[in-house]
Amino acid sequence: MKRLISYYGPDSRIAEAVISLLFPRRCPVCERIVTPKDAYICPDCAKKLSFVKAPVCMKCGKEIGDGREYCQDCMRHPRTFERGIALLNYNEKASRSVSRIKYGGRREYLDYYGKAMAERLGSAIRRMKAQTFVPVPVHPARLRERGFNQAAELAARLGELLSLPVDNGLLIRAKKTARQKDLNPAQRLANLEQAFSVPERRKKEGKLPESVILVDDIYTTGSTIEACTRALKAAGVKRVYFVSICIGSER
Repeated sequence: MKRLISYYGPDSRIAEAVISLLFPRRCPVCERIVTPKDAYICPDCAKKLSFVKAPVCMKCGKEIGDGREYCQDCMRHPRTFERGIALLNYNEKASRSVSRIKYGGRREYLDYYGKAMAERLGSAIRRMKAQTFVPVPVHPARLRERGFNQAAELAARLGELLSLPVDNGLLIRAKKTARQKDLNPAQRLANLEQAFSVPERRKKEGKLPESVILVDDIYTTGSTIEACTRALKAAGVKRVYFVSICIGSER
């Protein structure tokens, strides 16, 4: 039986203990019941993940070499976000794990990824000095299909672990677009034009944060994060950063 529940909020330790008895936690890599039982991932499986290591691109956070400051993607395409960081290189194992979250309802795997991001990236996130996490939104129709937004679930975990607020209403996705994985980089950004926006009510209130951190599961070409950044900055947000579970390699 799937463990579909993970709880973040008041009395979360008690709720987590009860849930663990009914639905033993499964490993986000091998999908077997995790051993030891109080772990979030099998120790051997954690060694199979490719954690991002320096040197990285000073803009998007992709691993790079040759003494360069920026990856080829960021040198080719203008970026309006300040910078980003990611936990894992987007390889086959990471891809399968994230796909199980998005399309298989395994949102509890985000418990491990949120914890690992807080531990490994927490210092860098704090240095961004942002006021809030902002999850990359999904279209309401896609939200109904999946039942949850994986970026919002991840943001909730990061917010809890790093004591930073999460603003789920600052950015909305009003336009349903074609799936990004079927498009090339230029088509991806064009596909997302006008897809994201800040609600008019929030603009009129005039209380937008100056600095935010976008949260998403995967960064590949950067088109989604770039489109979100442009929408936020057009509304008046001054600085936009991002964090993601996975990041693609240079092409």
